[in-house]
Amino acid sequence: MPKKAPCFPIAENELKELRSIVKKETIDARTYKRARILLLKHEGNSIKTVMDKLDISETAVLSCLRKYEEGGLETVFSDKKGRGRKPEISDDAKAWIISTACEKPTESGYSSELWFPRLLRDHIRKNAVKKGYPRLQNVSTSTIRSILENANIKPHKIRYYCEKKDPDFDKKMHDVLVVYKQLELFFDEEGNLKEDELEKQGLHVISYDEKPGIQALATVADDRPPVPGTDKTSTVQRDYEYVRLGTLSLLAGIDLQTGRCIPVVSESHKSADFVSFLKKLDSLYPAGDRIRLILDNHSAHTSQETQRYLNETPDRFEFVFTPTHGSWLNLVEGFFSKMTRQMLSGIRVNSKEELAERLYRYFNEVNAEPVPYRWKYRMDTINLE
Repeated sequence: MPKKAPCFPIAENELKELRSIVKKETIDARTYKRARILLLKHEGNSIKTVMDKLDISETAVLSCLRKYEEGGLETVFSDKKGRGRKPEISDDAKAWIISTACEKPTESGYSSELWFPRLLRDHIRKNAVKKGYPRLQNVSTSTIRSILENANIKPHKIRYYCEKKDPDFDKKMHDVLVVYKQLELFFDEEGNLKEDELEKQGLHVISYDEKPGIQALATVADDRPPVPGTDKTSTVQRDYEYVRLGTLSLLAGIDLQTGRCIPVVSESHKSADFVSFLKKLDSLYPAGDRIRLILDNHSAHTSQETQRYLNETPDRFEFVFTPTHGSWLNLVEGFFSKMTRQMLSGIRVNSKEELAERLYRYFNEVNAEPVPYRWKYRMDTINLE
């Protein structure tokens, strides 16, 4: 006769509950079988005997016994209301996920700058037990995404903003916007320039900036034009390789009364180049008129060389500086953006000289039909006093 297995220890009060469960007339099969597994093992039956009596697998028996050892009857019957249902993620666990997503991965020793979904998931799983949230050991990417979406957090994306690092930001912005407001004196209600007002004021307002590092790139093979009626050759085709020929700098200003664009193309944008631009302005406008420039605080604009030239031409130039990180206040920035899209995007040349020639040609095309640039944002909500 085979030897009986050792009795599986169960507390007396829990035995009473198990016997009550198996006597119930209506009860789900899974709950009944788990209660019977515990009772049969307590009576000293082997695992093989339990399997045969209940027609279940060894895994099911061992799993039931393990759950009882880990947490008693509560753990054994914790998933009785839904097959395979996992315990809910607690609010504290969710708060930890959100808090982690609000930190940078580098603070946890990773090389990545942002929490991409897989990296965040793996980090949560790896540290879940140590942080006291064992439920998160197998958390899915979709669950983490849902938690973050409910908190309106997207740690894998960047939205840029402009930090106010200039202590005089508001004052400088005020000065620039006052200039734009005063420009309205030069235009009638239809937006046409009043020549008599311009002559009376004797003032010319120039929005100025530099665009350094414009690359002169050459192709290594001829471009192929589009071929009508085909899909694969419906666009210009170009060999992906190119040759770097150097860079040029563009110094440019826009006359905000007439729309005329004034360029100087140079090898650099040093003080000497800026002085050359000022000399060009001096030659374009009537002697005795004032030339007011809206520009940033680049060192070339305030250098000793520039100051010497300004001293040689007193009462000719007036500088209105935009605040640091306030380039958006300068209307010429919009012109540069338009030029990049229309002319510089994808440009290829055979030399830096050709690049310079094409830059000047673009300005000639724009100046053939100049359009005055106007400040389009509402200023009635800004205190200009």
